[in-house]
Amino acid sequence: MTTYEDQQQQQQQQPRQEQHRPDQRAEYRIAPLLRSAAALAVPVVRDTADEELGAPTPCAEYDVRGLLNHLFRVVENFRLLAAKQPSDFSGADPDRLAGPEWRKRFEEETGLLVDAWSAPGAEEGTTGAMDLPARTVGAMVLLDLTVHVWDLARATGRAYEPDPAVVTALTGEVAGMAPTARAMGVFGAEVELPEGASAFERLLAVTGRDPRTWAAAL
Repeated sequence: MTTYEDQQQQQQQQPRQEQHRPDQRAEYRIAPLLRSAAALAVPVVRDTADEELGAPTPCAEYDVRGLLNHLFRVVENFRLLAAKQPSDFSGADPDRLAGPEWRKRFEEETGLLVDAWSAPGAEEGTTGAMDLPARTVGAMVLLDLTVHVWDLARATGRAYEPDPAVVTALTGEVAGMAPTARAMGVFGAEVELPEGASAFERLLAVTGRDPRTWAAAL
């Protein structure tokens, strides 16, 4: 969907009033939502079969293997960002699936991610090379761990429904970043959905994903 560098540039280009929306941000904390997202992500990753690694995904730039490697990189680097440490998103995503225990490693890494964002001060101040608000960076990893896990679930023919609290929090975040993200090519064109679409389906549509197309594979 996006790289951290893309997201940093996007946030830097947003008007200041879009970057700081205290009335929306005060309603949730990152760590509990990440814990919920991680708890749903782990079984989706764990149940991905080796023979599915070459399958296409709703995130057109990745097949299943590429998407999993990207998720590993996201989880590892955003753990560092929670601790205000340097991250490295340069170059191609390393292959984290080379060994037999990658599913277990993903579970361990997501646990460390949640722990890092649960630490005192993780959501305070700024972090990353461009000194973005830590809460903004936390929302970025929450978005990736939600939308990319949906990508993975759909690519492997499984259902996925995130915690409604996660969807509520991300709806405000994504609405604010969408115009700039779309102009930069980070999000695709918003997909029009019929009346009755769920809040999560509408969130996916804002990022350029069509939940109807991929739902047909289930």
